[in-house]
Amino acid sequence: MEKVYPMTLEGKQKLELELEELKTVKRKEIVERIKIARSFGDLSENSEYESAKDEQAFVEGRVTTLENMIRFAQIIDNNNDKGTVSLGHTVTFTELPDGEEEEYTIVGSAEADPFSGKISNDSPIAKALLGHKLNEVVTISTPGGDMEVKIQKIS
Repeated sequence: MEKVYPMTLEGKQKLELELEELKTVKRKEIVERIKIARSFGDLSENSEYESAKDEQAFVEGRVTTLENMIRFAQIIDNNNDKGTVSLGHTVTFTELPDGEEEEYTIVGSAEADPFSGKISNDSPIAKALLGHKLNEVVTISTPGGDMEVKIQKIS
């Protein structure tokens, strides 16, 4: 059984764009680099050729990964219950007792990007929040210790 990749429609579209870019632009660039590097002569001591071949291997691996993720994407429908934290929802919570507010969108691991506020459903914060409701106090176990938060908003 293949792994399912939960993601938003926006996340799937982003992966499709990346795949298209790799297939139509990046592959051609690498083929050209390899062709030029071959013209330098002896391939066994040609660092430009080795570099281009390494990049080609990376790009082909990424293409395979993206095709697999897109093929087995499970689109998250986050328009259903706004009262319970689930995949695809944005959650705003206040850290107790000092009141520091944080906001994260819970997404599948394929589109997680903590720097833009998108955390994986496998992360400690998301795992603790999933299934809880507005105004609930939740204990989140993190590597730095436990923290209590109060859910302020679910959208």
